[in-house]
Amino acid sequence: MLFLGNNAIFMNSINNKTVWITGASSGIGEALAYVCAAEGAQLVLSARRINELERVAENCKIDKSKILILPLDLEKLDAIDEKVNTVIKKFGSIDVIINNSGMGHRTKVVNTSTEIDRKVMEVNFFGTINLTKAVAKQMQKQKSGKIVVISSIMGKYGMPLYSTYSASKHALYGYFESLRQEVYNDNIKILIVSPGFINTDVSTKLLKEDGSEYGIKSDAQEKGMNAIDCAKGIVKAIKSNRNHKFVGGYEIFSVYVKQYFPKLFYKLMRKMTKE
Repeated sequence: MLFLGNNAIFMNSINNKTVWITGASSGIGEALAYVCAAEGAQLVLSARRINELERVAENCKIDKSKILILPLDLEKLDAIDEKVNTVIKKFGSIDVIINNSGMGHRTKVVNTSTEIDRKVMEVNFFGTINLTKAVAKQMQKQKSGKIVVISSIMGKYGMPLYSTYSASKHALYGYFESLRQEVYNDNIKILIVSPGFINTDVSTKLLKEDGSEYGIKSDAQEKGMNAIDCAKGIVKAIKSNRNHKFVGGYEIFSVYVKQYFPKLFYKLMRKMTKE
């Protein structure tokens, strides 16, 4: 149920709400699809790989009428207004959008090509904000909605070998905190989520200097929070009135170590980084 009052949104249930998830073909996005489906949401699943979206849709185990597969490539985002209209024609509204798509790299700054820098920023930042603009316009018409963006604890600090990825996540913070104020009177809520180490295969897909995939799952991610538990934490935050949510394990405390013990923080970062 959606309660509107005092220019705030309290969504204590996503049952029968339309939830659009980007990056839904794997990792956190896939887990979010399963958790949202279990809670009765109508789903819009977006990513580049149609076959993987079809697999996820099947695994959601809900009526096919409650799922719309909508392929999307944030690096080559075109006809976005048409895609928004497709969702509206299917479900009548967009109650929640979860901007989860993203990509990363593992390269030294001086060896990172401008092409990789631009590719990461195009997907993580520009693609995300372009989709958000189109959805926000629809939510303004509705006078309700919740926009969720998946940032990272690396949106709170930079880490060696992940410079442009960190920069893109920093940029999301600034952008969506600004947007929060602009859409306040439209009863649109903004939630920024910062995951730590989540047990997905995202590290295997990091770009190397030559543009190929890193192909190795990091120990930190191997030992990280289960993706379903992460998704449950995100959905719980969506149903609250929170502006921000950290999700993860012990690594979340690194944000506070940086704030209160900066010298120790940077020493640990240098020590932890394995080339």
